[in-house]
Amino acid sequence: MSRSATASLAALGVNPASELTSTTTDHTTGRVLPVRGELAGLLPWGGLRAGSTVSVGGSTSLLLALLAGATADGCWAAVVGLPQVGVLAAAELGVSVQRLALVPRPGSDPGPVIAALLDGIDLVAVACPLPPSLARRLTARARQRRAVLIAFGSWPSADVELTAESVRWNSLDDGAETLRHQQISVRSGGRGSAGRPQHVLLTFGEEEIELPLVAGEPARSDEPADAGPDRVDELAARRATTQEQPA
Repeated sequence: MSRSATASLAALGVNPASELTSTTTDHTTGRVLPVRGELAGLLPWGGLRAGSTVSVGGSTSLLLALLAGATADGCWAAVVGLPQVGVLAAAELGVSVQRLALVPRPGSDPGPVIAALLDGIDLVAVACPLPPSLARRLTARARQRRAVLIAFGSWPSADVELTAESVRWNSLDDGAETLRHQQISVRSGGRGSAGRPQHVLLTFGEEEIELPLVAGEPARSDEPADAGPDRVDELAARRATTQEQPA
């Protein structure tokens, strides 16, 4: 890694991944990072191929779920430009947070920050609005550095596109007072071998999500496709405020 890239990472409080941990596999051509089983079928390589670019739309839960398998396997990940994503939300979705770097506000010129992270981190998730020319340069850098670039939102020439089409919570008709299960319908597309559309239902169990609800409030089993752990926190806070207000 160049000295300038190392300095940029150090300024963010992040050391190069090669200096922090040794993963189970080396940075070699064709390396594939693991993902949870349901997602493996949506990716043409059965995982996240080093040097590839994947775009994710509609759900921060889906974005974090993509990071879970690789971080559990010893890889390092970074999330750039998503201030609403916190350590707790990531941990609830299976991310090994001791190998996660969060850069919620990369500044007015995020390009150098993202480039530096691609030099030393295995997976870099990006949610910053960037001009297409810069996005293409970062795609080329990820390919050169054998890192996985995960874009939250549209991204020019992404190898794979994953879209959360709907999010559904468990029904509360049985008297349950918590939202225990979240299901996300995910559609895949992309270029080459990823061009054939596929669908999968991604389920998060009660180990990941446990949200107390105000007793007697009508149940809502469907949320917008961008609902995730952060949306859950927002709903809980709103209900708590309503409950505390005097009659």
